[in-house]
Amino acid sequence: MHHSKETNARQVGLDKHLQISLNGIERKAKYKKNHRFENLSKLLNKWSLSQSWQYINRRASKGIDKVSARDFQENLTEELNLLEEELKKGSYRANLVKRTYISKANGGKRPLGIPTVRGKLLQTTCSKILEAIYEPKFYDFRYGYRRGKGAKDAVKHLGRELNFGKYGYIVEADIKGYFENINHEHLVAMLTHDIADKSFIRLIKKWLKAGIMTEDNIVEKPYQGTPQGGVISPMV
Repeated sequence: MHHSKETNARQVGLDKHLQISLNGIERKAKYKKNHRFENLSKLLNKWSLSQSWQYINRRASKGIDKVSARDFQENLTEELNLLEEELKKGSYRANLVKRTYISKANGGKRPLGIPTVRGKLLQTTCSKILEAIYEPKFYDFRYGYRRGKGAKDAVKHLGRELNFGKYGYIVEADIKGYFENINHEHLVAMLTHDIADKSFIRLIKKWLKAGIMTEDNIVEKPYQGTPQGGVISPMV
C-alpha cells in the first residue's frame, strides 16, 4: 500500500511538472515573440504520454497495425516504455496511415487518414506542445482548432458584429483541398522559425512523409499535404 501511494504521488508530481512546463512554454511564447524553443523532446517521455492517453478515443478505428485502443491499453505500461525508448534512441518510425473516405454534403468524398494508436498518442503529446507555442500568437477572433473555441463561438461573434457592429455582410471563402496541398518545405520552415529542437522537427517530418495505404492496398509516398484525421494535422 505504501509503495502504491508513493508511485501515485510520483505520477501526480510528474503530471504537474508537465503542465508547468507547458505553461512556461506558453508564457515564453507570449512575452518573448522571437524566442526559438529548444529541448522540447525531453517532454516526450512515458509520463507525458500517459497523460495524453486520456485524450485518446477508445472507440476510434484501428490503424494499419489493426491494434485497437482497448488492445493498446491492455499493455499500456510496456507500450509507453517502448515508445519512450524509441524516441530516446531516435529509432521511432512513423507507421503507414490507413486512408478511407467519408461522404461530403455536396456528394463528394473527403479523404481521411487513420494513424495507429501509438501514432495518435505521440501526436497528441506533440500537439499539446505546439499548442503551447502557437496559441499566444493567434488573434482572439480566430476560432478554427483553438483551445476553448469552436464554430458556435464564431457564429456568436458574427451575430454580434452583424447586429451591432459596422459590418453588414459576410464573405465566405474556402481553400480547396487545403490539407492535401500543404507544402512540406514551407511548413517546416515556419516551424523552425519558432522551434530550434532538431529532434522534434524530425519527428514532424516523419509524420509528413509517412506512407499512405490506400483502400486498394497500394502505398503512396506523399510529397505534399498532411492526412486529415491525424491528431497533429490541425496543429501543423
